[in-house]
Amino acid sequence: MLSVQGNPPTIHKVLIADDSGTERLNLKQILESAGYVVITASSGNEAKALAEAQSPDLIMLDIIMEDGDGYQTCRALKRNPVTQAIPVIMVSSKSNPVDKQWAQKLGANAYIVKPYKDEDVLQQIAAL
Repeated sequence: MLSVQGNPPTIHKVLIADDSGTERLNLKQILESAGYVVITASSGNEAKALAEAQSPDLIMLDIIMEDGDGYQTCRALKRNPVTQAIPVIMVSSKSNPVDKQWAQKLGANAYIVKPYKDEDVLQQIAAL
């Protein structure tokens, strides 16, 4: 793992769930270059299974995915005693304030709108 400037983050392992391979790869590169260990999933249901098995420190969820959208996945993760304490950041092209409010009601800790800058992603993680 690459060293991170200053104190090491309390978040080390991040699970990224997005049905777009391009988005998964982009987020993975941003996070790995900052020193995070990254696990990826291509659906909400895969993310739920990986979250239980791998115990990531953070989960980043796209909203619009086949086989379990981000809202359903966030709700399920927050209701599961094994995964409920893991912070969730929603990452979506949906920029409507209602979408952000709904994500927050379901337990999401933060919301990043696509397209985003690398710094936006890293700042949201640092703020958790």
